[in-house]
Amino acid sequence: MKQKRARASIEILTSIWEQVLDRPTVDAEGDFFSLGGNPYLASKLFRKIAEVFGKELSPVTIYQARTIMALAALLEHPTPPKFPPIALLKEGTEKPPVFVAHGLGGTILEFFELVGQIRTSHPIYGLQARGTDGVGEPFERIEDMAQYHLEAIKGLQPCGPYLLVGYSLGGLVTLEIAQRLVEQGEKVALLAMLDAYPHKHFLSLEQRMRLFTGRVERFGLKVIQWPIREAHSYISRRSGRGKNLSRNEVESEEHSIRIRPSYVPALQRVQDCAYLALTCYQPCFYRGKIKFVRAEISTEFPDDPAAVWSRLSDKVEVETVPGDHLSMLTVYFESLASVITRYLREAISQECN
Repeated sequence: MKQKRARASIEILTSIWEQVLDRPTVDAEGDFFSLGGNPYLASKLFRKIAEVFGKELSPVTIYQARTIMALAALLEHPTPPKFPPIALLKEGTEKPPVFVAHGLGGTILEFFELVGQIRTSHPIYGLQARGTDGVGEPFERIEDMAQYHLEAIKGLQPCGPYLLVGYSLGGLVTLEIAQRLVEQGEKVALLAMLDAYPHKHFLSLEQRMRLFTGRVERFGLKVIQWPIREAHSYISRRSGRGKNLSRNEVESEEHSIRIRPSYVPALQRVQDCAYLALTCYQPCFYRGKIKFVRAEISTEFPDDPAAVWSRLSDKVEVETVPGDHLSMLTVYFESLASVITRYLREAISQECN
């Protein structure tokens, strides 16, 4: 009976995959992404699965069950799957692996386009925030996030050199991971932070004043161009929402949630805890080099990252890519991938050989 049900599930899933991927046939052992899948199609896939099987799963599940066979087995379980701390985003044959951490309110899905453009033979793994699956309880401290992922990293790669890349809040997580690795006597060959900053409370007075002035100027220019009714509506919305989030962080959240409604509360809980962690985290001095990539269009963040990180590290090198905090990852990912590719090649040739 159980085998018969499993065969039926495989047949139904095969039909769904063929529809979603627009393919006449799909091998039950074929990898979703190798068959042309992407985050948008993953979202479509899991909507159809919910309609047919009556079971809602996050699209992020595709990284845990990338084939029809694996997904069929997962659907047999009565409870939702618990996501592991790390997930393989891109296969590779060389060592060491590359670890990337996503931003506030995001998931590893946000790295799909970027990872696809990074030219490396080293595997790339994504660090997934605990609680995104709606099962685990999110962390409220950067230190706890870092330790959670560090244990998983060490389980996969017991010793250095390590290659770490972190976007936005994920940059702070990878910084803390790097701190702990260095304290353990390990070598960090690359710490690349992508438009990542401490909370404004931990910036200098001069930096906070420049942020405030820039925000007022942008706000004024935007509002004076609108009719009075629209301006009043905008001001009301701004005062009633997002008190704890910057505009860029809200936009990032809205972009990254390609998730069914039942999973939105789980992601909101993760985001709330992540923001709390951000407000409480004061980076310590890092005895190593930071490769920093800033967005060309500065909005809610400091326009001079070197002024922030030079006092918190032995050395910081800053590079600029097109876009703002969000679009550098979602629109101009080819430029960002080119920079990361170069960073990896340099780190591997200098430290890993």
